[in-house]
Amino acid sequence: MTGEPSVTYVYAVVAPAARLDGPLADLRGVGDAQVALLSPAGPVDGPAFVISRVPAARWTEDVLRSRFEDLAWLEETARAHHHVIQVLMEHTSVLPLRLATLYQDDERALAALREEQDAFAARLALLAHHTEYGVKIYVVPEAEAPDAPSGAPARTDALAAPSPGKAYLQARRAQRHAREEHHLQAGRAADLIAAAAARYATRTVRHPPQAGPLTRRENGENVLNDSYLVPDDRAEDFRAALRQAGRDLPGIRVEVTGPWAPYSFATPPDRPTETDPPGARP
Repeated sequence: MTGEPSVTYVYAVVAPAARLDGPLADLRGVGDAQVALLSPAGPVDGPAFVISRVPAARWTEDVLRSRFEDLAWLEETARAHHHVIQVLMEHTSVLPLRLATLYQDDERALAALREEQDAFAARLALLAHHTEYGVKIYVVPEAEAPDAPSGAPARTDALAAPSPGKAYLQARRAQRHAREEHHLQAGRAADLIAAAAARYATRTVRHPPQAGPLTRRENGENVLNDSYLVPDDRAEDFRAALRQAGRDLPGIRVEVTGPWAPYSFATPPDRPTETDPPGARP
């Protein structure tokens, strides 16, 4: 950007004294901008920002408002942002920041970094050697109305066949009963998952269930959407425990995803959705 005014785009906060000169040397971020480390000068190392300097005219509030409605641009930008986070995770503890976290210039970014230095350091210490995993519970799509129970006597006379209206009501009643049973199973599954996760995770965040375009019909109805912060040395045990907890639950599907960058735990715990699971390790 020769002479073009720029703003400072911040991807993440990283741990003090992170050795990132090599990984950042050729790393490109949003808009193919070069990625760099921005840290306060001084005798004591503190958390640092990982940034790019991007054209100011392309990142104004008005421009972003329209661009966030452009799904192609949004996907490309989110992928570039996430790629930077993934590279950082391979080398240090990372506190990922939201897409399009912007400051007017480096000095204002550094002022924010100094102001939040203690909070950032505490959060990085919490996230060190931990990774985020997602757990979703789905009520699977309903099957067709069940056939008559095996062993039921066959009827061939006209009285055996209900009227179309009665048959419809019977089918709807059967479907409603199956749905209620599946939701009861989902509640039991949620309890089992929470108990299993509590033995391994140090933090959990409960997100709203996904709906609409975020879910595919064949997956069923999402009734639980949690994120767990898991120590890296307990990740395999965590996944195995959740697989075991999700077995033998008819009408229910449990999905475990990850490892992910700890986006759900980047914000300090000033909201009631983030908790320490009962029995979690300190």
